Amino acid sequence: MKLVSGTANRPLSEGISTRLGLPLTQTNFQRFRDEEIFVEILDNVRGQDVFLIQPTSCPANDNLMELLVTIDALKRGSAERITAVIPYFGYARQDRKSTPRSPITAKLVANLIEGAGADRVLTIDLHAAQIQGFFDIPTDNLFAGPTLTSDIRSNLGSGEKIMIVSPDVGGVVRARAIASRLGCDLAIVDKRRPRAGQSEVMNIIGDVRGKDCILIDDIVDSGGTLCNAAQAIMDEGASSVSAYISHGVFSDPASELIANSAIRELVITDSILPTENIKAVNNIRHLSVAPLLGDAIKRIGSNESVSDLFSHEPNEPEKK
Repeated sequence: MKLVSGTANRPLSEGISTRLGLPLTQTNFQRFRDEEIFVEILDNVRGQDVFLIQPTSCPANDNLMELLVTIDALKRGSAERITAVIPYFGYARQDRKSTPRSPITAKLVANLIEGAGADRVLTIDLHAAQIQGFFDIPTDNLFAGPTLTSDIRSNLGSGEKIMIVSPDVGGVVRARAIASRLGCDLAIVDKRRPRAGQSEVMNIIGDVRGKDCILIDDIVDSGGTLCNAAQAIMDEGASSVSAYISHGVFSDPASELIANSAIRELVITDSILPTENIKAVNNIRHLSVAPLLGDAIKRIGSNESVSDLFSHEPNEPEKK
């Protein structure tokens, strides 16, 4: 087995390497003067089971192209199997035709990854689960929920005092799964979008009065939707509002909005490498998914079940 890291999130790759006790393969990444990407694999990968770790986060186009070029380099290096480990799958929000004559870019990206030579894809919390069907190769969509649940239980507890909140109707399934694990109630934020990138909270479905509320979502981008939902929940009499999000895209002005919001703490996974301005925000904390990805990679490499990872809570013994 070989681990190869792209340049998009080297610290996460190093965490996975430590989890598996397996060194990262030596590589050479270069940019020509016209910004063309050049990749050279310096170690022998002939006949190897290779896991290439590269989220396609900002700059999405550069990181996606680097992923494709690296897959091609591994293919031409005679790797036996190439698994594209994409902790954050960029373009996932373009999963359908939202307007006439618009693209389904998530499908296009799936075609590109397959065409480059990937044999398998491993990712975390796709924005839309049906994107798995865009691939004609095995695709494992891991759930960050158990990792988030374990952290919630350790820091906030569980039971009647806790209320899990979905920031929109589309995220109810994800939020309900975490509420079920914690044995607590679920509320939903009813919102509408007057225009792209903006949202207005219309109603809170559920009684949040006196509760420690936890917003659950897969992506935080500008932070506007999350901050509006948090303020609306506090206005309804909640004791506090925290948020647990799988992927921190954090486009401007996210850091400023979150720092000045009603959110007591925003916990985000390290699927995307945080920028310095995000690291400087006091109420943002990062939670590593290196153990989750490392365990999944180990299971794939040894042809074991990946779904068994979610049949028990992290740090608890597996069911025999």
